[in-house]
Amino acid sequence: MSKFKNYNFAIMKYFRYFLFPLSVLYGCILSVRNFLFNYSFLKSKSYSVPVICVGNLNTGGTGKTPMIELLVRILGEDYSLATLSRGYKRTTKGFIEVNANHSSLDVGDEPLQFKKNFPDLKVAVDGDRQRGISNLLSVYPSLDMILLDDAFQHRKVKPDFSILLTTYKDLYVRDFVLPTGNLREFQTGAKRADMIIVTKCPKDLSKTEQKDIALQLRPKPYQKLLFSSIFYSEFVTNTLQKIDVNSFNNFTLVTGIANPSPLVRHLKALDKEFSHEKSPDHHEFSAAEIQRLQKLPLLLTTQKDYMRLKTEFSPEKLFYLPIESRILDDPDSLKLNIEKQLFENLE
Repeated sequence: MSKFKNYNFAIMKYFRYFLFPLSVLYGCILSVRNFLFNYSFLKSKSYSVPVICVGNLNTGGTGKTPMIELLVRILGEDYSLATLSRGYKRTTKGFIEVNANHSSLDVGDEPLQFKKNFPDLKVAVDGDRQRGISNLLSVYPSLDMILLDDAFQHRKVKPDFSILLTTYKDLYVRDFVLPTGNLREFQTGAKRADMIIVTKCPKDLSKTEQKDIALQLRPKPYQKLLFSSIFYSEFVTNTLQKIDVNSFNNFTLVTGIANPSPLVRHLKALDKEFSHEKSPDHHEFSAAEIQRLQKLPLLLTTQKDYMRLKTEFSPEKLFYLPIESRILDDPDSLKLNIEKQLFENLE
């Protein structure tokens, strides 16, 4: 079966090259759209409260969720924050302020995770970012900043600071536009970013390799380039208990994220014995899948997947492994660069 899957994947991979003309057409349409926004033929709205955008050129898997949480940790001590997401794959419409009683079907898994990890944070979802920001400011006029999750291509809002993420193993300069590649727009879109962060780097990334990546990305003089890595907790947890990861073994790893490879590598490095049930990003598990998983003795998942699965399993069976994104070499530089651009003219 695995040989058949690999063969099928190889066919699809090569088939994508035949779609190159569609990629060029798609990319050109997006370039025209960006041109219209850049020269104000289409309007972008600014706000009195600073708006920070976090996004990517690649489709998914660049670490936006842990990066938003990093921003909440470093900025939330000094500023009143709110996050705004579209609430991907939710079954509801319009503006919703997220609370602890919502489900992932109500608001999406990522916003629900933000609210769980930061109970005092204002978290909202709205596919219309302008409306979402207006509603947040109407309810919370004392907000100091709004963090836009996955909004790099949402040009109707003009951010005051844009952070573009790209992964260490899949730099956007090595990719092409959909459907041949996995980019949402041409690489030239990166020049809209104020900061580029290379995510999921090895924790011991050398200065030499950092320089090599910088030569590939060629950031503009106004763009700060940073490198970050994922750090895993020493404990697996759920709503009731924490267990030392060293004591946690013989489990099934269940993932519905874009790129579970770093997590798999981490668990293998810990000499864990496990099997892996892999599903697509933001996968909504069917009743049949849930029933099959319920027959397994012990499950480990990501926190994002846990938001979708927790109501289906008893606490002693389902756990997740928390993660954090951290800036390498100079952790303070992220906050300092944001504050410098947002407030350098304010005294």
